[in-house]
Amino acid sequence: MLLETYQDKGLLTVTLVNGQTSDQGIYAYRGDLVLKEGALREGSTTDRKPPESLLIHSALIIENDKIKFLNGLLPTLDLLPVLVDKYKADIAADCIALLYIENISKRLQIELEGVTYKLLPFKQGLVWNELLEELYIEKSELKGKSPEDKVAIAYEAAKSYDAKATPATFAEAETYTFVVVKEAAVGAI
Repeated sequence: MLLETYQDKGLLTVTLVNGQTSDQGIYAYRGDLVLKEGALREGSTTDRKPPESLLIHSALIIENDKIKFLNGLLPTLDLLPVLVDKYKADIAADCIALLYIENISKRLQIELEGVTYKLLPFKQGLVWNELLEELYIEKSELKGKSPEDKVAIAYEAAKSYDAKATPATFAEAETYTFVVVKEAAVGAI
């Protein structure tokens, strides 16, 4: 099973949801997905430093060992090719990929390796809550559902979602990037 393989390779971190939905053979995951593993610690063949980059707060639907739904936050657009390169063998051709990118200024749609990625600017907040709002999913629709089924509900809503995104090549998308400035907070509030 794909998620077990990822778990064994240390590619899943900060896992919130990892299990089968109500539909047989369909699995959901929520957590961080490793894009670049950390270096091995000195003298170790298995112990790694923290990951260098992640798809943050990701949500995945896996069916027939293929990623059918892919959501999460990339801090920078240049991590998109890293994500695609690392997971392209596992991403279904009909995958619904809806990604938040922290350093883009407009909604974009890019095709990489045969899959269309809908890219949305991200300012702040929780990725999952932003996704639910973007897909017009009411909290009442999720009430009483298992965590896995909540991801499946988001996937179903994403199938008919129109991001109103501008089609672009990756090079064109890079012209819409900017430097993200983070505010530092120190001490008690």
